[in-house]
Amino acid sequence: MIRSLLCALLLTAAVPANAANLVKTYSYFAIGGRTLEDIEQQLAKHGPQVKSTGSRHPGATQMAFTTRISYASQPGSCRIADAVVTVKVKVILPEWRRPRKADADVRLFWDTLSADIKRHEDRHVEIAQNHGRALEDALKAAYPQKDCDAAKARAAAITAAELAKHDRDQVRFDRVEGANFESRILRLLRYRMERIESGQLRPPA
Repeated sequence: MIRSLLCALLLTAAVPANAANLVKTYSYFAIGGRTLEDIEQQLAKHGPQVKSTGSRHPGATQMAFTTRISYASQPGSCRIADAVVTVKVKVILPEWRRPRKADADVRLFWDTLSADIKRHEDRHVEIAQNHGRALEDALKAAYPQKDCDAAKARAAAITAAELAKHDRDQVRFDRVEGANFESRILRLLRYRMERIESGQLRPPA
C-alpha cells in the first residue's frame, strides 16, 4: 500500500513553462483519513487532475509563461532589442485534516511525505525558472535578421528549442526522483525519528 502511495507522487506532471521573473502562489486541497490506506484513497479522490495523464495526483504545478519581446529595426536589418520572460505558477498541495485518533506513525509519515511533495513541486518550478533565464539570454543574444518578420521567426525558433530542453529536464528530474523515491522517504523518516529521539524535533502533533 505504501509503495502505491509513493509511486503516485512520481506521476506529478511537468507542465511546459519558462520564467526569468516568477510569480508563485500556493493553493491547498483538504484530505481526511486516519490510516495510510485512508490517506491514499483521499489523495486519489481529491488530488488535482493533471491533463497530461488524465488522473489525479498528490500535488501538481500549473505554469503559464509569457514572453515580451521588443524589436529595433533599421534599413536592411531587425534585431531583438529586449526580451522579458515571466512565469505565473500555482503550486497545488494536499492539506491533511488530522483526526484526533490518528496514530503517531501515520502522523510522522504524513509530515515526511507532505514535505517531500512540496519540495518536489518547488523543484519543478526552479527548473522552469532556470530555463526561463536561459530563454531570455538566448533571445537577447540572437543575431540581427534581414527584417522584423524574420526576427520574430527566429525568436519563435529559439523559444521552441528552449522549451524542448525544459521538457527534457523536467522528465529527467521525474525519472531520477522515481528511481530514488522510496529509499529517500525511508531515509527522511529515519532522520526525523532520530531527531525526535534526540529532542531536536518535536513529535508530530
